[in-house]
Amino acid sequence: MKLFDVYPVNDITIVKAKGSAVWDDKGQEYLDLYGGHAVISIGHTHPHYVQRITDQLNKVGFYSNSIHIPLQQELAQKLGKVSGKEDYQLFLVNSGAEANENALKLASFHNGKKKIIAFKKAFHGRTSLAVAATDNPKIVAPVNETDNVIFLPWEDQEALEIAFQQNAVSSVIIEGIQGVGGINVASAGFLQKIRSLCDEHNAVFIADSVQCGYGRSGQFFSHDHAGVNADIYTMAKGMGNGFPIGGIIISPKFKASYGLLGTTFGGNHLACAAALAVLEVIEQENLIANAEQVGNYLMEELKNLPKIKEVRGKGLMIGIDLPEELGHVKKELLFKHKIFTGEAKPNVIRLLPSLALTKAQADQFLNAIKQELN
Repeated sequence: MKLFDVYPVNDITIVKAKGSAVWDDKGQEYLDLYGGHAVISIGHTHPHYVQRITDQLNKVGFYSNSIHIPLQQELAQKLGKVSGKEDYQLFLVNSGAEANENALKLASFHNGKKKIIAFKKAFHGRTSLAVAATDNPKIVAPVNETDNVIFLPWEDQEALEIAFQQNAVSSVIIEGIQGVGGINVASAGFLQKIRSLCDEHNAVFIADSVQCGYGRSGQFFSHDHAGVNADIYTMAKGMGNGFPIGGIIISPKFKASYGLLGTTFGGNHLACAAALAVLEVIEQENLIANAEQVGNYLMEELKNLPKIKEVRGKGLMIGIDLPEELGHVKKELLFKHKIFTGEAKPNVIRLLPSLALTKAQADQFLNAIKQELN
């Protein structure tokens, strides 16, 4: 049997990882500023994380949600404390797409309405409703197509108001910082407008924090920079530092009932142990503040470099928009300078490193990109 060939891959095989460094099968070390797509939040193979999962695996790895799993309540309490959303409720799943799928469904259950507002360049996942709210027709199969999703221009308050006037809106889903779309930061004013219109029209504000959440922006949720609370926050990527886990936190106005939502693997013992380890390290090592400080330093230095069209982002979620003639720079960073970065089409380099990235590691990247730009 062969693998179903859907991933374009670099000819590199990673066999070891620690902190923000990874090594290939030839012993070559790389600086990881990609984090496996914003997943590695506390650094690769963090000792506390490894110990937490190992200890749990030696007790019980999995049982279903048909019994008490105290780790789930422990995770809910810790997540509430670290995120500042202690009066919210937690529902656990396995991925970001599942988180968004359940958030959109829960919103519709709550207000009985169907229409969803999403935005141009949005990416919310590949499950049925999440992909329908994703602005990429290439990955939307005919069976996923629906007229219940309305795509609006990014940051267009007038279009948003008109959409609310003309439709029975169930929910608005928005990334606080668009990732796949190219590191586009939602302004405080736009997020505040969404909040006020949702309140006025009994719609649900869904903050897609799958990539831009979990401290990456210098706040726990990037939407927090706007000073408003969403009704539902969706999470995954950095939540488990590589262990598959996702979740939604749900405001107190939503009432649960048996069977309303469900999952087989969501909230399993190992996933909860991984997620608890992540929050414990974020708290103990003050990683949200580090993300803000190192991220601000990186962005200020990048803005002083020649030939870059624009630098966008917050904290350690940074987009470097390059002109077309410098589209090769990402490849040079990887194969010449041994630095992993991400990308967004057509020519945006995305930095999504561990929140524990040091200033020295940031300088290593800056020296490399300076060489390529010069």
